[in-house]
Amino acid sequence: MSLIRLDSVGKNYGNIIALRDVSLEVAAGEVTCVLGDNGAGKSTLIKIVAGLHRHDSGTYEVEGDPVAFDSPRQALDRGIATVYQDLAVVPLMPVWRNFFLGSEKRRGFGRLDIEHMRRTTKSELLEMGIDLRDVDQPIGTLSGGERQCVAIARAVHFGAKVLVLDEPTAALGVKQAGVVLRYIVQARERGLGVIFITHNPHHAYPVGDRFLVLKRGRSIAYHAKDGISQDELTALMAGGEELEQLAHELQSVSSADKDATKRAASELAEDAKRLGITSD
Repeated sequence: MSLIRLDSVGKNYGNIIALRDVSLEVAAGEVTCVLGDNGAGKSTLIKIVAGLHRHDSGTYEVEGDPVAFDSPRQALDRGIATVYQDLAVVPLMPVWRNFFLGSEKRRGFGRLDIEHMRRTTKSELLEMGIDLRDVDQPIGTLSGGERQCVAIARAVHFGAKVLVLDEPTAALGVKQAGVVLRYIVQARERGLGVIFITHNPHHAYPVGDRFLVLKRGRSIAYHAKDGISQDELTALMAGGEELEQLAHELQSVSSADKDATKRAASELAEDAKRLGITSD
């Protein structure tokens, strides 16, 4: 049974169609990649999955149960954790404090169990292959990739079954993007279902098991990995047919410009001849 299944889901904002007839499936131990440029509908899809917005049409099922979440809290209670590109962290607070932010562990008389939280943060990060020297360091001192990985480890620790990652590699360099991709694979190997939102097919293809490509709120492709190559995925993202058409148009314009240049040169030569002007 799928952890998440969307079938022909649509969403309108007034007269604007943000999403129409989009379907996807997320299984345990799999990464489903959702690709598209700005305005393709990725953000709307995230908001529906994460419980920020209700869908207007189609069906949304979690472990076989039809759902229509009213809040992210309801989605989280069903094991759906979303890590946004702009991470909600407090930069000057220690890593362990951010790890437990909003879910602090306490002991007698309501005191924070700091040692437990430090120890747990360290061990959970190690489980994900993240070896931080000091969990007391401010999280703002970590790289962007490291902060993303702490957020992933936190979601896993607090019981996520499905991890939704919103463009986690978008603002990162090659090395840091590679770090995040490695932890996406770690989450998959721990049995989570992952929805990886990205505009970069070169990041998606190595880790993905399924690929949904959106354009202007609609699905233009949905394939398992064995049904599409990286080159084909890249061509879809690049707008293969549109680029080919543009190339023809540019070639036509270039040819027209050359013809116009030849005509102008010929006319100038005729004018020069009439005026008795000759070139040396």
